[in-house]
Amino acid sequence: MKPTIAPYPATRLRRMRKTASLRSLARQNTLTPDDLIWPIFVMDGEDSETPIASMPGVTRKTVDRAVLAAKEAHSLGIPAICIFPYTGMEARTEDCAMAWDPENVSNRAIRAIKDAVPDIAVMTDIALDPYNINGHDGFVENGQIVNDRTVEALVKMALAQAAAGADILGPSDMMDGRIAAIRSGLESEGFQDVAILSYTAKYASGFYGPFRDAVGASAALKGDKKTYQMDPGNSDEALRLVERDLREGADMIMVKPGMPYLDICRRVKDTYGVPTFAYQVSGEYAMMQAAAQNGWLDGETVMMESLLCFKRAGCDGILTYFAPAAARVLAG
Repeated sequence: MKPTIAPYPATRLRRMRKTASLRSLARQNTLTPDDLIWPIFVMDGEDSETPIASMPGVTRKTVDRAVLAAKEAHSLGIPAICIFPYTGMEARTEDCAMAWDPENVSNRAIRAIKDAVPDIAVMTDIALDPYNINGHDGFVENGQIVNDRTVEALVKMALAQAAAGADILGPSDMMDGRIAAIRSGLESEGFQDVAILSYTAKYASGFYGPFRDAVGASAALKGDKKTYQMDPGNSDEALRLVERDLREGADMIMVKPGMPYLDICRRVKDTYGVPTFAYQVSGEYAMMQAAAQNGWLDGETVMMESLLCFKRAGCDGILTYFAPAAARVLAG
């Protein structure tokens, strides 16, 4: 039943906006550091960082610097950090075998971070694109991205990351059946407590460009990813994907990108009531940073407003490059 509202002037909705304390009492959604996952980019080398031109303020970090980032995140109350590897073209191959190598830079970073900051949750990315000479999330055969052979490789990748100590696996590849296969592999190898945050509704978006610069995939990608990532015009399909991934063993659900797809976040949360996350992707971050650097927007204000909108849309958490900056603002 809809509440009855007394007519003006008995009801003056501005009364509850009069002061900061009244606005705080009436606020429906709040943001805390507990809502944040910080994505970082790792690379080979020692004690160095490389700026990413298309993502102002973001760098690729060597493993020792990634450990320092994890310590910073923990000190700010950020509960999780997500690792993405940078791989140069010279290290990419058709067979993508580096993806499940225990000594690849991602797995070394997982071990180093868990050794140094055991209380922080480490999330990973599961897809072949950082290692694929073709830049795709799956194997390419005769110009086609093949599904089932790719899923077999993703399971090997998942098991290598779990063995390295990952707490959360993030399959971002959008292959059919990969959640069931990864969950089965984890159970059979004794990794039953490793969580899966599935990139369930990952759209074929134009907002990923700076990320591909960050992981070295821009020059590698041949063609596009429209045969396996979602069509931006579709909404009902996202719910079918969510139901499938939950049935296959996903613990959490991801919508990607974030702000252009808040309607999907809300539909997922309202329909299934499961832990729902969004990824505020590189293009979203880069747009706001560029506007702030040009003086067109107040950077801190739009950063915090953009993050709060995810909570209002039903998200339980957000992957965002703003995580440390936002956590500092929240700390006062």
